[in-house]
Amino acid sequence: MFAIYAGAVSREDPLSCLRIGEIELPAAPKGWVGVRVKAACLNHHDIWSLKGQALSADRVPMVLGSDAAGITEAGREVIVHAVIGSSAGGDETLDVKRSLLSEIHPGTMAQQVFVPAGNLIDKPAELTWAEAACLPTAYLTAYRMIATKSATNPGDTILVQGAAGGVATALILIGKALGRQVWVTSRTAHKRDWALSLGADAAFEPGERLPGKVDAVMETVGAATWEHSLKSLRPGGTIVISGATSGANPPADLNRVFFLQLNIVGSTMGTAAELRELVELLVRTGVRPVIDRELPIAQGAEAFAAMAAGDVHGKLVLTVG
Repeated sequence: MFAIYAGAVSREDPLSCLRIGEIELPAAPKGWVGVRVKAACLNHHDIWSLKGQALSADRVPMVLGSDAAGITEAGREVIVHAVIGSSAGGDETLDVKRSLLSEIHPGTMAQQVFVPAGNLIDKPAELTWAEAACLPTAYLTAYRMIATKSATNPGDTILVQGAAGGVATALILIGKALGRQVWVTSRTAHKRDWALSLGADAAFEPGERLPGKVDAVMETVGAATWEHSLKSLRPGGTIVISGATSGANPPADLNRVFFLQLNIVGSTMGTAAELRELVELLVRTGVRPVIDRELPIAQGAEAFAAMAAGDVHGKLVLTVG
């Protein structure tokens, strides 16, 4: 099968481990459903896989990718939910043995991907294949952070730390679609202008004193912005953290946390039910993912190089077939 896959892992030179071509896939688990992929989408997770952070060396070769939209063998148009885990307790993201596609099971950057039947979400006609493929990781993560974890309501103000990443872009768009006032921070004027062009209500330099306290902070940066996140919250406000790209061990400032009764909430990916809610939100509001470029899967190396260099505004989509 033609695919993009990790042939090895290397922290120092991850792109040297990228392979594009034919690969023999293992047999799918019994009862899983095959999906003919129409579009797949890159995430930083794919670079982390090549670095050996999200993919162990003993599991290569491994087809990369966690996001896709396509057609089942029965002709159903679907979006693939990337979290593989038991939802017996109502939330598959809480399964301690959960994984994402491309970590244990082959990923989505191939002509076909196999997943449990419960991981298939109907693709509405209103979304293109490329738009649908953007949703399962970055946009679902953003939706869960705001809609499920932030304890905010329409009219409340959220602060997005770091304005130009994939999840941050999704947070701006989803935040506005959900009726929140969205403030952002970024180190560069270009990225602050980019955020404002997406609909952010205000943009600030990192650490800048804000005109008021916010109801919730969407935190994906970690150590570099943590102090500012805590100081930006109103009493009783919430930090929702789904990543720590600048470091995972910031100073805690526990006095501020307990005295102001702040809430610190972790958030990882989202459930199949939340993905359905996200799709319904986009159809209802007309909001669409921002796509940087679409490339044929055979040109996947170009997309990976752009992702690794940070030369991206929006999602990188690979078309198949």
